[in-house]
Amino acid sequence: MADPPGGITGTVTDRLVEANERYAAAFTDPGMDARPVLHVAVVACMDARIDLHAALGLALGDCHTIRNAGGVVTDDVIRSLAISQRALGTRRVILIHHTNCGMQTITEDFRHDLEMEVGQRPPWAVEAFRDVDQDVRQSMARVRTSPFLPHRDDVRGFVFDVHSGALREIDPA
Repeated sequence: MADPPGGITGTVTDRLVEANERYAAAFTDPGMDARPVLHVAVVACMDARIDLHAALGLALGDCHTIRNAGGVVTDDVIRSLAISQRALGTRRVILIHHTNCGMQTITEDFRHDLEMEVGQRPPWAVEAFRDVDQDVRQSMARVRTSPFLPHRDDVRGFVFDVHSGALREIDPA
């Protein structure tokens, strides 16, 4: 493995652990509990180009953030949202997909290829998509119809433009 950029030696993990040591040395307990101040959960893609807190003007403690490949609403996302709503007081959900998503470049064949390589079928669906707007609509529908979520009225979906940083709201209809 090549050294990380900037002439730093060691692995990337070593660099991150060292950064945490500096962080912890200056850390002051903010005295917060786990309940988000804004009572909102944000479900977004894990894409490294999206700094969600900066893009949405969020501070530490404002929201719950749930991220996965594509920002799609899977059973595990519903699990996290159910805990967020039922145990920790969130009442609204924001869904954020983005332009130029890698999930638009693969297909469900990824799962088959992985099964052939590993010799075992993954227990999850790839959730690849071609139309980002339609996938946001599908994710909104999954949240709005889940019997496990008591707060399904305030669900909004957006597409983040990775080139401009702007959000574009998606009409659920």
